[in-house]
Amino acid sequence: MQPDFSLAALEKENLGETVYNRLAEALMKGRFAPDARLTIRDLAQSLGTSVTPVRDAILRLIQDDALVQKSAREVRVPVITPDRYREIRMIRLKLEGLAARETALRAGPEDVARLRNLVERNEQALAACDWAAALELNQTFHFALADIAGLPLLRGILHRLWLQMGPLIAEAYQPGGRVMIDHHHELVKAVEAGDPDAAERAIESDIGDAGSIILDRLTARSKSNAGEL
Repeated sequence: MQPDFSLAALEKENLGETVYNRLAEALMKGRFAPDARLTIRDLAQSLGTSVTPVRDAILRLIQDDALVQKSAREVRVPVITPDRYREIRMIRLKLEGLAARETALRAGPEDVARLRNLVERNEQALAACDWAAALELNQTFHFALADIAGLPLLRGILHRLWLQMGPLIAEAYQPGGRVMIDHHHELVKAVEAGDPDAAERAIESDIGDAGSIILDRLTARSKSNAGEL
């Protein structure tokens, strides 16, 4: 009887996907700052795995534009330019606006309760100055809109955009303060009322107001870097 190796193959596949998800999550939560240098061996040691699944995950993240390969041995978190950020923000306004509209049209009481719970927990995290938890809840809230709207393809696109946005949002979240959450309350009210126009306006205001803070920081950094040349 021939041995069945399917279980071993499945474990290897799951390990690679797990490593990718862990690194993607770390990027979206801002655990790696812009221009941070990542080494495969250090990441493998931190995750308690071999270098192979980490290398594979790094390659996927490079394809996602979430990391950049400077040389054969050097991988870094990209430094987003103001122009690139403006493009990402423009795309997010359209896509997340669509997600907000569809959420307002489709959401039931359980969905509204889910969104309200995320906002309340985010408020608690802000009050406790738990920025890591607040940042995670913010990202979960935005992704929940695509889930409730029933738009999995859109969610996949947002995932790739947020891989690039994570370090920027993390830097701006604490300085942003109430700007980073106030419009979430408006959005929940619009979803509960079944008002797609109001929901779209709320998410556009959320992205726009937070984006102004991020853009100011990026512009200042860009000028600083130019002055050092």
